[in-house]
Amino acid sequence: MNPSTAHAQVIVDELVRCGVTDAVLCPGSRSAPLAFALHDADATGRLRLHVRIDERTAGFLALGLALRSGRPVPVVTTSGTAVANLHPAVLEASHAGVPLLVLTADRPPQLIGTGANQTVEQPGIFGRAVRLALTGAVAADPARENPTWRSAVCRAVAAALGTPPGPVHLNLPFAEPLVPDAGEPAAGRPGGAAWTTVPHRWVQADPLPLDPGAPTLVIAGASAPPEVRSWGLPVVAEPGSGLWDAGLRTGPWLLGALPDGLVPAQVVVAGRPTLHRPVQRLLADPRVAVYALADPAGRSWTDVPGTVRAVGTARRWRPASGWLDGWLDADGAAAKALDTALDAPGAPGGLRLARALVDALPAGALLVVGSSNPIRDVSLAAVPRREVTVLANRGVAGIDGTVSTAVGAALAHDGPSYALLGDLTLLHDTTCLVIGPDEPRPDLTIIVLNDGGGGIFGLLEQGGPEHAASFERIFGTPHRVDLAALAAATGVAHTRVGDLADLTGSALDTARGLRLVEVRADRATLREGHAAVRAAVAAALR
Repeated sequence: MNPSTAHAQVIVDELVRCGVTDAVLCPGSRSAPLAFALHDADATGRLRLHVRIDERTAGFLALGLALRSGRPVPVVTTSGTAVANLHPAVLEASHAGVPLLVLTADRPPQLIGTGANQTVEQPGIFGRAVRLALTGAVAADPARENPTWRSAVCRAVAAALGTPPGPVHLNLPFAEPLVPDAGEPAAGRPGGAAWTTVPHRWVQADPLPLDPGAPTLVIAGASAPPEVRSWGLPVVAEPGSGLWDAGLRTGPWLLGALPDGLVPAQVVVAGRPTLHRPVQRLLADPRVAVYALADPAGRSWTDVPGTVRAVGTARRWRPASGWLDGWLDADGAAAKALDTALDAPGAPGGLRLARALVDALPAGALLVVGSSNPIRDVSLAAVPRREVTVLANRGVAGIDGTVSTAVGAALAHDGPSYALLGDLTLLHDTTCLVIGPDEPRPDLTIIVLNDGGGGIFGLLEQGGPEHAASFERIFGTPHRVDLAALAAATGVAHTRVGDLADLTGSALDTARGLRLVEVRADRATLREGHAAVRAAVAAALR
């Protein structure tokens, strides 16, 4: 067996031994040894292979698989610009703590700088975004090098699952020949065991210097620990925090019009909140003592205004009398005002869609939500549900790769899967809809709020009336894409829903396959609509 083939087969074999169950591959010549090895592993049922033609799509597909499963997922590319196209997914995985394994084929090092085709300096290309970066040597003696190859794979998987978890880069130079020939690969440990067993480490932290009886509010974001549920404190939780159903439905609205009687003496930040400006204003309030929970997986704490006094653990509380009840009463009043405002003519379509969609989802559903407006719409309008799993790319909160992430997450989810996206988020990742006939296809319904452009900017400063002359072209970015035609071109079923009541019918049934549900909206009045809802909630609190 030629050295490149032997090297690739050992790499794939050891990945399987380390718990890898899915792998994503983009076609290429230099990566051919890995492609053949992955195909063989798929054919023998050792892992499930997903082939994509676009490296950016492939990176986010692997990220979605890893995000939902918690297992490391490799994405394999050839050399050159193919590697650079993985950078957005690597950044998201780095900031979100997702175990993504980036395996890039490379030319032999003596070809770097010679003008050789499809050759760039790949070592270190992802900078500090990866937890570990290893570049192998060109294979020469498989029997002698087998332990080194297997050890490197175990080291990479351990780093991806480490403290903190995140992406790892394995850069693998291959010399010709790049296609397989006869021979047996070098053996691994007996019984299918990994070459090196690595124990998982958790971060230990000291208790926080909290006053257990002081009026305390919890702010929960991604990766918030589940023990917060038992504290008996008011919680403002983002939908992707895992604590959404334990939180106040109208928490972000309450913080935007906070009555004096609900101003906390101390705030505990759990996980990484990123969605709402009122949260950041509260954390910057000099009247409030801010603390952060230490993440057992080693992720850093969130402290945008620089006000966190200590990082640690918290276990025992003596909630102040009437403190939680005051928040619950305010939440009930705000929720009633919110629903009344959303039922009024001219209410923002995104908020109404988010409320209707989450309510209509079946138990056990997965909902992947796009950044920009959709995740905020869900957080602001929907009634939290424990039996619905909500995921979102909030590491760096880009819209790129969201469809691919949703497809990957759906492929790893045991149950019905849905995605809620804006039209620009869909258009940014349309190649994800190009799935080959031999590839695993998800059972995924993608609900797209199509308002013909970028709605979120209308809610920000640049959406003010003083910028109206330039807004539409440079921020609204209108388009005339026919989503039905786009779906038809990629072989995806398409449905247009005119009435939100139809979401409870056939549009969201659990039929198998990939499909697109389009909901039209008008963003021309989005700014005024949000202002009206905000005013209604504030009036109810007064």
